[in-house]
Amino acid sequence: MSETESSVSGREAPVRDRAAPVRDRAAPVRDGEAPVRDQEAASTRDAETSSAPSPAAPGPATPGPAAPFGPAAPPVPLAALLARDDLGLRQVAGERASPAPVQWVHTSEMADPYPYLLGGELLLTAGVHVTPAMADDSSLDGSLDGYVARIVAAGGAALGFGVAPVHDTVPRALVEACDRHGLPLVEVPPRTPFSAVARAVWRLMAEARHAELRRITEAQQSLATAAARPGPVPAVLRRLAAQTGGWTTLRAPDGAVLHEAGSAPSSGARAALADLSGIVRGGPSSATDTVEGTRLAAYAVTGSDGLVLGVAVAGPRGEPGDHGSHGSHGSHGSHGSHGDHAIAGIAVVLLSLLTAERQGAAEEARSAALVRLLLGAEPAEAAPLLGPGPWRVVHAYGEGPPPTLGTPLVDAAPGLTRYVLPSAQEVAPQPGWTLGVSAPATPEELPTADTQAARAARRARAAGTPMALHRPAGLAALVDPEEAAAHARTLLAPLHGPLPETLRTWLSLHGNWDRTATALTVHRNTVRQRVARCAELLDADLHDPDVRMELWFALGR
Repeated sequence: MSETESSVSGREAPVRDRAAPVRDRAAPVRDGEAPVRDQEAASTRDAETSSAPSPAAPGPATPGPAAPFGPAAPPVPLAALLARDDLGLRQVAGERASPAPVQWVHTSEMADPYPYLLGGELLLTAGVHVTPAMADDSSLDGSLDGYVARIVAAGGAALGFGVAPVHDTVPRALVEACDRHGLPLVEVPPRTPFSAVARAVWRLMAEARHAELRRITEAQQSLATAAARPGPVPAVLRRLAAQTGGWTTLRAPDGAVLHEAGSAPSSGARAALADLSGIVRGGPSSATDTVEGTRLAAYAVTGSDGLVLGVAVAGPRGEPGDHGSHGSHGSHGSHGSHGDHAIAGIAVVLLSLLTAERQGAAEEARSAALVRLLLGAEPAEAAPLLGPGPWRVVHAYGEGPPPTLGTPLVDAAPGLTRYVLPSAQEVAPQPGWTLGVSAPATPEELPTADTQAARAARRARAAGTPMALHRPAGLAALVDPEEAAAHARTLLAPLHGPLPETLRTWLSLHGNWDRTATALTVHRNTVRQRVARCAELLDADLHDPDVRMELWFALGR
């Protein structure tokens, strides 16, 4: 960042030796606080001699930011700053009906601050770069018109102009330029340091954050009370609609609306919410969009096998999902939608608990099967309680929440998740996960299917593919399994630690060092050392195809 650019947080840039001359009407000095305006004038002397581009209207060669970075705190309505008597701010030009809220405060004396703006700023300046000739040039191609156009193109929320020490009044050309471009222009009196404006913004943000936390806490209590009433599911939806001021729905797995509450939005928004619910079902846990000025959100109700909560809240332009402007309009802003998401999340938890009874019969059957197994029953005796077979076993390797795969029979462990599901159910690759799928198996064959899934997953990881299916044994099936296992144990006995897995991966990739290193996430030299160690311990020539075939057969047992 340029030495003439700084984000205001109560401290300004240090005074430099080449300070610009200032007037006697500098800001008053508090104990322990340097004169802000004097520092501004001093720190921006370099800006007048820098190579910063001269302001110009934005054109195709200067793309604007794709979107502003999200603020860490709720935005502050400009009217809230103007209403503070201690600041004495006065709007003299620009949009007055619905100005964009302030997301942060920034000071700059650059002739073109565009590269340093993220969007949503109240940009403060003492006008050091504004010469008398510029102040009187109100033409459309004047320097100040281009200066304002650049701020608007960057998504700036407002411009604050400090009166004194450089200028006694706000330049007329700047007032007219802000009116033309709709950028709110605020006059900052000499008695108000820029740091005081920044502190006021941060305090207002903190107050808004505390108010939102109180709102979420009250909503949590209200939703919990609704969940305890007769007809709890409709009661929760009604309370959620009241808390968000929108329309709430609970949809069945086939998309039909089971319950709804609140005022329904436009037909287009309703259709879009139905589409959004379809995306969530079997996919991500939530999804959002904005259609016809209405914020839409869909949430998967966990444990309900396809139920989806939908929320539609009418919101002003510029809130999340509206890609049409850089700044949010209205006092609620993006933080209001964040609070709505938190409240909807509470409702999702309650609905998950309330709708669990829809799975009561299946849960009871699974519990009965587990009890029978614990009490010594054979798998063939317990399996019919889970539904018709045959079954498949799936091994999934990855990080994060495991995919559901449409079955409740899941054994999740760090890095590996195992599934048992009907063989007729299709298994599809899952983003970020590597899957191994067994052949169809009867209840008695499930342990064998588990081994098949493990082998298929190893093959998929070695080959770098998202999913692999079990392949029939082929010629290996001609050998007695017990004899083959005994031979494999004898042959591979000298290998230990990571050596068997390294050798298996290396053989599966036809001796390719780089691909083996990638599959094992180790350095290629590590692979070379391990394979050489295997050859030494086995006293075998690993370049001999007969040796490779025998080892591959043994490693597959």
